[in-house]
Amino acid sequence: MKTLYPEILPYQTFFLKTGSKHAVYVEQSGNPDGIPVIFLHGGPCSGTKPDHRRFFNPKLYRIILFDQRGCGLSLPFGELENNTTQDLIDDMERIRNQLVIDQWLVFGGSWGGALALLYAQQHKDKVMGLIVRAVFLARQQDLDWFAKNGAGKIYPEQWQRLIESIPEQGRDNPVQGLCDVLWGEDEIAQRRAAKEWMTWGAQVSLGNDYQPSPKDAHATEKMVKQVCMELHYARQHYFIGENQILDNCSGLDEISTVIIHGRHDFVCPMEAGYSLRKVLPNAEYIVLPNAGHVAQGKEMINALVAATDKFAEQQ
Repeated sequence: MKTLYPEILPYQTFFLKTGSKHAVYVEQSGNPDGIPVIFLHGGPCSGTKPDHRRFFNPKLYRIILFDQRGCGLSLPFGELENNTTQDLIDDMERIRNQLVIDQWLVFGGSWGGALALLYAQQHKDKVMGLIVRAVFLARQQDLDWFAKNGAGKIYPEQWQRLIESIPEQGRDNPVQGLCDVLWGEDEIAQRRAAKEWMTWGAQVSLGNDYQPSPKDAHATEKMVKQVCMELHYARQHYFIGENQILDNCSGLDEISTVIIHGRHDFVCPMEAGYSLRKVLPNAEYIVLPNAGHVAQGKEMINALVAATDKFAEQQ
């Protein structure tokens, strides 16, 4: 059973200039002469964490993490102007060019997996491999499952709390209803809706491992900004066409690809991973019978570290 590699610190950090008000946090760790890999976090707006370096053998990999626009340590936090999927793809190219990398392994989960596939579709010649976890295809049905008429049937109590944070007239379209609250004038309503959205995401992502926060805990201004960014992407259909990811995968089949999906993933149901496998028949397709959505737990960590180890061995 594989486990995470030991904790390491970056050997370089910097802020990437983007030609806009955004300054994007980038770090490098591991072996400067190793296999370049870029880690794409989820969300949008979840940000990177130190443990994300630990999926890769630091002796073999040059590990590149970055916080997407408005996320994590990137500045200004929560900024929505010039913050689209294409902007993030362009930032990845800026990073690659600044670090003088010809090709890299692209590793992402959930929203990060969607971004990995979209990047590869535009820059196929720059991708030596793909590892995609917890497949998110950014279709309307995927958003509806999470935020309209799907996962709420599994966690009806928590779903009801989220719905009750939206005025009655906005409940038929919860994403738009939440946007109306968060971009409204009532600060108390904003913070309540942000708290319930984050709680909802935590419940569905973590399942039985979810631990509720104290009932008197309040949403901070930073939490409100984070939720606004998530909904900024959701209400814009992630700035891509319907079914764009699946429709444009045919050119990726010659890229070494691993698809890893947990059977108990209730954020991104198993159908998404299966659908991606159908358009990428040469990909290694790994279904984890007991894993959920997050990159935690022995089964998921074993699969992810095994995938990066195997890729390194093949180079």
